[in-house]
Amino acid sequence: MANAVNVNFRMDPDLKRSMEEVCAEMGLSMTTAFTIFAKKVSREHRIPFEVSADPFYSESNINHLRQIVHDIDTGKAKLTEHELIEVD
Repeated sequence: MANAVNVNFRMDPDLKRSMEEVCAEMGLSMTTAFTIFAKKVSREHRIPFEVSADPFYSESNINHLRQIVHDIDTGKAKLTEHELIEVD
């Protein structure tokens, strides 16, 4: 790598720490891991894994959750206990 350049970006500190640990377990540095990623993207012209949105954050689900909050706030919701909620 005769003419290497620096690439800077922000990352959550916990994510960075976790990635460093995983890379170390594989005998890699984060630089090597990101270089592997960049080479694969360049070679394949795609992200080398599936990228998808969490359906929880879909517009329809967010609207549904807003309606539930509205129903709770206005007293229209009928809240009941179920087996997933532990009551002390």
